[in-house]
Amino acid sequence: MKNTLQFLPILLFMFAGIPVHAQPKSPCQPCADLQELRLPDVKISSVEALQEPVAYCKLSGVIGKEIRFEVVLPEQWNERFSLSGNGGFAGAIQTGHARVRQGFANAATDTGHQGGPLDGSWAEGHPERQINFGHLAVHRTAVTAKEIVQQYYCIAPRYSYFVGCSRGGGQGMMAAQRYPDDFDGIVAGAPAFTWPAMAAEFVRNCQSVYPDTSAPDQPIITTANLEILEKHILNQCDTLDGLADGILNDPRACHFDLSSLPKCPVEQAGEDCFTVEQIAAIQEIYNGTDLKGKSIYPGFPFGGENEPNGWRAWMTGPKEGKSVGRHFSLGTEIFKHLVFHDANWDCRQYDFTNFYQQTRHAASFLDATSTDYQAFHKRGGKMLLYHGWSDPALSALATIEHYEAVQKQDPNLQDYVRLYLLPGVLHCGDGPGPSQTDWLQLVRDWVENGQAPEKVVLSRRRKGQPRLSRPVFPYPATAVYDGKGDPNLESSFKRK
Repeated sequence: MKNTLQFLPILLFMFAGIPVHAQPKSPCQPCADLQELRLPDVKISSVEALQEPVAYCKLSGVIGKEIRFEVVLPEQWNERFSLSGNGGFAGAIQTGHARVRQGFANAATDTGHQGGPLDGSWAEGHPERQINFGHLAVHRTAVTAKEIVQQYYCIAPRYSYFVGCSRGGGQGMMAAQRYPDDFDGIVAGAPAFTWPAMAAEFVRNCQSVYPDTSAPDQPIITTANLEILEKHILNQCDTLDGLADGILNDPRACHFDLSSLPKCPVEQAGEDCFTVEQIAAIQEIYNGTDLKGKSIYPGFPFGGENEPNGWRAWMTGPKEGKSVGRHFSLGTEIFKHLVFHDANWDCRQYDFTNFYQQTRHAASFLDATSTDYQAFHKRGGKMLLYHGWSDPALSALATIEHYEAVQKQDPNLQDYVRLYLLPGVLHCGDGPGPSQTDWLQLVRDWVENGQAPEKVVLSRRRKGQPRLSRPVFPYPATAVYDGKGDPNLESSFKRK
């Protein structure tokens, strides 16, 4: 009789048609007790109970020598675990307060070093840090955090998820390739997954945009150039998708010829024209980087050239003569500290002749370029890839090339991995195109309910502008305007 009474609440939930796990799970021990938790090669630094944005327990610690991590554990837990990805060179913990508000136990890590997102000096002379950053820190954090979750709630997470963009997108791909058992669902946005190759493209752009060694932070492409360039591209290609909205639905359909740009009468830059050198530098950005006829990294599609967080921020420098773009910074730092281990290395002197031999070691622990996702697939994993078409940081064409290479090996790839290309969207968001959606919920529905996202509805809210919503479909499908509906509503677009 006692046993029957013990399970009476469960029976009542079952007969009411409500799954048992629909009720939030509470901790089985006080938050403070986690301070006494003993795990192999893990030091608990601090534990504290907090009340904002919801009641939760925050645990901070160190794995191994210096992999700092943090786990936030909500008092009302949805029995799901998530891990947040990093950006740039990582170096800081990105706390998942948004996730804990949704009921997730969430973890994050600095990947084994501290520093700014554009600073690679931490890697110099530290091979352990390099491996941790490359792939090991996220894996060790996932294993450790899930054990802490189990200790705190007395049950293991029912499902585990990873969400990241940029470096975080590459971390998600790395997890699926190297550690397929870590996560049930992965969201990988604008992934930085091929480090020496993307650094080569950054360096090539550095050489084209900053050719004057006597003025190393002086770009030859000006803000006026970018304004004219984008205007001419949109004049020719904006309406190819049936709408004049400042968004290129598929930039590959645009065949803009740079020779049509207004030329300066003499080889001296002007406000309303282009020099031969400026056009050549712009062409290099669109061309990508090749070596002996083989592509190292693809070029960038048309779009986003004159956006504030577009080319100015990443390629040509936000202020002429005062600072460099992030391509310059990242490309230089990658080669200095992860390839050549030479703090004095100069991007303008590199000739790429021995690129593959020189970068082989760095690629071995930094790259997530394997086309084999079978282990991830066999354990039931699902992954959503997304990339903004106008991303000035990492080319969407690189993500497409990887996806197509995987699909060539496995024609059924869409059963467990899908790619979404976001028109008019910059790096991890922003731009004229809509990019806001709940990627985590989408991958949850796929993992837990078998509902593959056949259509993702994106939205954008900007002050002073009407709300914009558009659909995106799994690559290679695209969204096409129906020619009659409100162009601000996703219902006015159909799949092609």
